[in-house]
Amino acid sequence: MTALDGRTVVVVGGGSGIGLAVARRAANAGARVHLGGRSGDKLRAAAAELGPAATWQAVDTTDQDSLAEFFGALDRVDHLFTPGASYTVGPMRELSDEDAESPFVTKFWGQYHAVKHAAPKLSPDASVVLMSGAAGVRPPGAAPAYVACNAAIEGLGRGLAVELAPVRVNVVSPGTIDGNLWSGRPAAVREASFAQYSADTVLRRVGREPEVADAVLYLFTSTYTTGSTLYPDGGYSFR
Repeated sequence: MTALDGRTVVVVGGGSGIGLAVARRAANAGARVHLGGRSGDKLRAAAAELGPAATWQAVDTTDQDSLAEFFGALDRVDHLFTPGASYTVGPMRELSDEDAESPFVTKFWGQYHAVKHAAPKLSPDASVVLMSGAAGVRPPGAAPAYVACNAAIEGLGRGLAVELAPVRVNVVSPGTIDGNLWSGRPAAVREASFAQYSADTVLRRVGREPEVADAVLYLFTSTYTTGSTLYPDGGYSFR
């Protein structure tokens, strides 16, 4: 028996990428996994891969009615991970205000409202893991609104840890990860970014989605860790 055996793990953004990697780890550890996200097709395919332990329901984290319906259908939530977001990044002098605000709309407020609607269903010993990014402590380029959003999420995690105690709230803040997020970008851009990131890290490489999933499962099951941020970034944030 594992610490997740028989527990209900909810992943908002579980149809692909890091969210799906966490869902795989949780299901393999004996958890019941409920997947959320905007794409029904991705969620359906992910649930089929995970098997009988998985269920899914479409949800839009920018729509509070959608979040209320999503969490209202659940009996309880033992562990919540909220990586789902879509946004635009770039320099302040080039982005429209709408694009500059997009990380806050989807990544900050999306996670804030997800936790708000999940709160009534959280078990007394539940945990929540928010998704930030290593850019919040070491900006890799000109993207100040995105940097500020990631830093704000780390502060949100600390604040929620106080308010929701004894429920534990932590933040995972990955560096550059070779996976779903980068797979659709031009090869030349991806290769240049990976080479630069590798040169800037202690471990001299980019990360992999399962490595971030391991960090999330640690935060799910570490019963004396709350209000903390974990950086699976290869040593980027302190180099």
